[in-house]
Amino acid sequence: MRTVIVTDPPRAPIEKVDKLADYGVATVHEALGRTGFLGPQLRPVYLGSRIGGTAVTVVCWPGDNLMIHAAVEQCRPGDLLVVTTTSPSTDGMFGELFATALQVRGVRGLVTAAGVRDVAELHAMNFPVWSAAVSAQGTVKATPGAVNVPVTIGGQSIRPGDAILADDDGVMVVPRADVETALVKSQARAEKEEASRQAFRDGELGLDRYGLRTRLAELGVEYVTATKYGL
Repeated sequence: MRTVIVTDPPRAPIEKVDKLADYGVATVHEALGRTGFLGPQLRPVYLGSRIGGTAVTVVCWPGDNLMIHAAVEQCRPGDLLVVTTTSPSTDGMFGELFATALQVRGVRGLVTAAGVRDVAELHAMNFPVWSAAVSAQGTVKATPGAVNVPVTIGGQSIRPGDAILADDDGVMVVPRADVETALVKSQARAEKEEASRQAFRDGELGLDRYGLRTRLAELGVEYVTATKYGL
């Protein structure tokens, strides 16, 4: 890994990222063929946030948050900080002081494959965070890493400037070049879901709407009475 700080990565248009975020992670994930999800290990430290932002990526050594300090300077309004480590770490690398510095710069939140702390303070200041761990364990500032380079979290590649979407269902990435396509597909998915929602309100069953009775029969599932089953 090169120890570099890239200062000028291109970013996805923030107004389009905002529109994507409105659809929610689950809808966009499904619309894109169930791709881009960063995995169930990343959970919000408090519930109720739905955000999108452009990725500023950070690579740190475990237990060392030096490069997060370096990354703050590279953040712009609309960004979302994405932090990973060179090997697994649950240390509390991020807390209320970092969040204060980032909020002033218009950063919308944090996604980290490591740990965070000061959860009550983060909630009180309305700074959304998704992390793999919560830990009071402190860190040092000693080892160089990288800012705004491609990273991998949950098997998904994230490049600086990509769209990051996060809500109570988790976190996903949409590559910068795919944002426009994602908007079109997400709109179509949302319209399809609304049609199904109305059908279910009207009493239609998923078995009939999705043609699943035929599927059950093809799989050999039988309907039998309780008496015949021996109940």
